Amino acid sequence: MDQIEPLFPIPLMRCPGLLDAALVEAAVEAIGNARIEKNLRSEQLFHTEIADPRSDELFRRMSDLAIPKLVDFGALLFGERLEWMVKEMWTNVLEPGGNQALHSHANSFASGVFYLTPSHPGSRTAFVRPPGGFEFNFRHHTRSASMGPFNAGKYVVPEAEPGDLILFPSYLYHEVPKNQGGVRVTVAFNAIPDRLDCWGYQIKFAP
Repeated sequence: MDQIEPLFPIPLMRCPGLLDAALVEAAVEAIGNARIEKNLRSEQLFHTEIADPRSDELFRRMSDLAIPKLVDFGALLFGERLEWMVKEMWTNVLEPGGNQALHSHANSFASGVFYLTPSHPGSRTAFVRPPGGFEFNFRHHTRSASMGPFNAGKYVVPEAEPGDLILFPSYLYHEVPKNQGGVRVTVAFNAIPDRLDCWGYQIKFAP
């Protein structure tokens, strides 16, 4: 019998309802009183300053909840349950009409997004197929063609409710289309393992 193997897939972990309602409410309130700065590419996108979660009580609580999920996710990336740490966190406030440009996260191995407010169905986080690794650049995208994990160029998070977390490899490019709903608030972060070891060639990381 013929078999199809999912060769070299890219993992993305969805963790519904990881934050309880009280923590979501506290985070939204804290962000409303925080100092924010305008994004360089969008007039309707604002961020808090990047913070070490160890020096921010709210971010520390969120980070503590994310760590066990990062250990599970890291086992998919590296094949072993390593010790993980969240090294930086920040808030994104996307006003109606704004968008977040296509980007990836440098100097980390796993990244995550906590959703604090509902996202309009047309304004959910979208991930783009990595541009490299192909020997040809032909596509077949028509009204009748079926899109699946082997030929689609984009993946849109199907649901994004307050309290949800998604984790993804930091190199994976992603964006948020034009916000068609109300103010959209998320907390993003980058994480690293304590070490990586390749047959004794070891490198250690610290936040």
